[in-house]
Parts: sequence; structure tokens; C-alpha cells
Amino acid sequence: MSKIAAILWKDLLSEFRSKEMVISMMVFSLMVAVIFNFSFPPGSEFIKDAASGILWMTFIFASLLGMGRSFVYEVDKGCMQGLMLAPVDRIVIYVAKLLLNLIFILIVESITLPLFSIFFKLDIWTDLGAIALVIFVSSLGFAVIGTLFSAIAVNTKTREVMLPILHFPISIPVIICAVQATSAIFQGEAWSVIWGWTRLIIMFDVVFFIVAFWTFEFIIEE
Repeated sequence: MSKIAAILWKDLLSEFRSKEMVISMMVFSLMVAVIFNFSFPPGSEFIKDAASGILWMTFIFASLLGMGRSFVYEVDKGCMQGLMLAPVDRIVIYVAKLLLNLIFILIVESITLPLFSIFFKLDIWTDLGAIALVIFVSSLGFAVIGTLFSAIAVNTKTREVMLPILHFPISIPVIICAVQATSAIFQGEAWSVIWGWTRLIIMFDVVFFIVAFWTFEFIIEE
């Protein structure tokens, strides 16, 4: 844990000095929220049906902007070889990068969600616990997949395009479950319905973390 914390602290300090990742994610989220706010007539009932899809579309693309940068700093500044020569297991590097991505995704989401609730007149405070749970497990799933694939995409010539191409097909189950669970919350459905979708996301997170645990060492060496 101390080795994970050391790498994570290094990355957090680097990001807080540059603020490139957080600013790009936040600007994108705000632009999407404002654009879609003016895309629907005021008081339209269709907003409640489309809000969950719009919200997760914003979260996904903002997450990809951030995760695409997680290994770019290491490669561009020549630090990747230093990390690989450090006396730590390769999975330590993965977990540190995973936590870094998850932290920034959750920061952006915690700011974007209240803005969406204001723009689209959604009541998020009544079921805030359920919304927080769905957002956390879904964001964890995006980070688990995105961190693994960003390590692959960073060494390609088209790394900005390659990460979404790799990420989307694999993350479709998480996206579908997250949208369905969030929609159920907004429409006031029973907890059993919400938990059914959330449980699928948790199972997905566990399966792909195990896959990443087994494959990351070979991916980073290539």
C-alpha cells in the first residue's frame, strides 16, 4: 500500500501543478450540460427519459479525456522506464493509476451532477445514496477498463483515438446498466430494480479487475 500511495501521490502532485486533466474533463462536461439544456423545450417530459443517457454520455467522454492522459505523462517525460525499473510489482503501477483515474472521474462527476440537476430540473437529493452508489461502481468499471487500455493506447501513434475504440466495446455492459439504474432512480422505481442493475456492474468490475491483474504486466512490458 505504501508503494501504491507513493506513485499515486506523485501523479496527484503532477496533476495539481498542471491541472490539465481536471480542466479538460470539467470544460467538456459543462459544455455538454449547457448544450443539451438548450436542446429541449422548457418543461419537456422527454427530458426525464433522456436525462440518464445524456448524463452518462457526459461522464463517459469526460472520463476518456482524463484516462487518456494517465500514462501520457510517463511516456512523454521518459518516466515509464523508471517506473518499470522500480522495485515494485507491475500491478502496483496499475492500481496507482486506477486510483488516480477514479479520483479525478469522481471529482468531475460530483461537480457535474448538481449542475445537471439544476439544468434538467432533476431531484437527485431524495435518492442521493442510490445515485452515489451507481456512479461510484460505474466509474470504477470505467477506470478499471480505461486504465488497462490507456497503457496499450499510449504507445500507438493514434493514442487519442485508440483508447475510445478499445474502451467502448468492452464497457457497453457497464454503460447499459448505469443508464438503466440511473433512469430507474429518476423515475422512482423500487430499490430491487436499481440493485439488480447495480449488482451487474459490480460483477463486471470484479471480473475485469481480475483480467487486468493477470494481463497488465505483459501489456506494460510490450
